[in-house]
Amino acid sequence: MSDEKGISAGTVLVSFVAGAAVGAGLALLYAPKSGKEMRETIADLTEDAVDKIKEYAKDAQDKIKTVIEEGRETVVEKKSILASAIEAGKEAMQKEKERLSAQ
Repeated sequence: MSDEKGISAGTVLVSFVAGAAVGAGLALLYAPKSGKEMRETIADLTEDAVDKIKEYAKDAQDKIKTVIEEGRETVVEKKSILASAIEAGKEAMQKEKERLSAQ
């Protein structure tokens, strides 16, 4: 989603909440309703906003878990490559020592 463009999930979440608050405020200003109707409308809007926030939070958690798992896999892979390189270096050093001592 927005992570591909360099925008964090937190920024998206804050933007959404701010948009919901502005929308609710405008609805209060321009909607000629009774107090009871207005409270019901606000309750519905709040419930919808909370549901969307929960959904975005779950999506963000899933993405974070995926990134962490990919990071772990990368670390394991790089660790294996590094271990192989160190072992090859040790073998080369041992062969060079043997070659020099044979002379």
